[in-house]
Amino acid sequence: MNTSTNRQAVGQLEVASRIRGWLIGIAIFVLLVASFSSLTGDWSGLFSVDSAQRMFDLFAGFFPFATDTPYLKRIAFATIETLAISWLGTLLAVVAGMVLALPAAGYWGPFARTPTRFVLNVLRAIPELVWAALLVIAAGLGPFPGTLALALHTSGVLGRLFAESLENASPEPMSALQRNGVSAIPAFCYGTLPTIAPQLVSYTLYRWENNIRAASVLGVAGAGGLGQMLHFHLSLLQYRETGTILLAMILLVALVDVLSNWLRHRLLG
Repeated sequence: MNTSTNRQAVGQLEVASRIRGWLIGIAIFVLLVASFSSLTGDWSGLFSVDSAQRMFDLFAGFFPFATDTPYLKRIAFATIETLAISWLGTLLAVVAGMVLALPAAGYWGPFARTPTRFVLNVLRAIPELVWAALLVIAAGLGPFPGTLALALHTSGVLGRLFAESLENASPEPMSALQRNGVSAIPAFCYGTLPTIAPQLVSYTLYRWENNIRAASVLGVAGAGGLGQMLHFHLSLLQYRETGTILLAMILLVALVDVLSNWLRHRLLG
């Protein structure tokens, strides 16, 4: 009797799971259809011969690249500035993200969990470009507001990821140390932190790669680096100079990607 009842219960669970899967699939399909139907514009013009010709003329205007020595020196300085913005912004975000991740994961008690998660949601909900536009008004033009903009947004992202890593970490190593008389902070540093360190490093390197691209865009809001030069020369329709900037961005992203992979293999084994 019990066996028959268990089989019926399992069958009902399987049917409910299938129905739930179908409902989720239908909801996703309806959402996609609604999203595409809300897009307006002349789709035929996008693939017309005239559009292709205009795009070809635009890209052809990038060549030959501007390679005069004074301009290349400015490009090199802006590239270093972009790299510094991304690196410093990520470093600040790692520190702030870990500080916020502890209460968000419940390490400071249940009352701090909800407000901290709300702060993390606010930080990552506002894009870097919006943070940069706000901070440029407050702090002026230059790399400083760009660095802060990256740090604020990335703190929200890393804080959430770090908090999830802490929640999924096994509590036994830290508990074992505390049972043997070790206080909370050393127990966390030697018990919990080493178990999640590979995840933290992986998340940090991934966000650094993203911040290189973001730092290149933040210059549009006046936050320095290659993005600011790109906005300036594009506004003047100086396409040869723009082509050199785009090439510098591609090389910088490729370099950071290689460096990030190397660091990941060295640090994570």
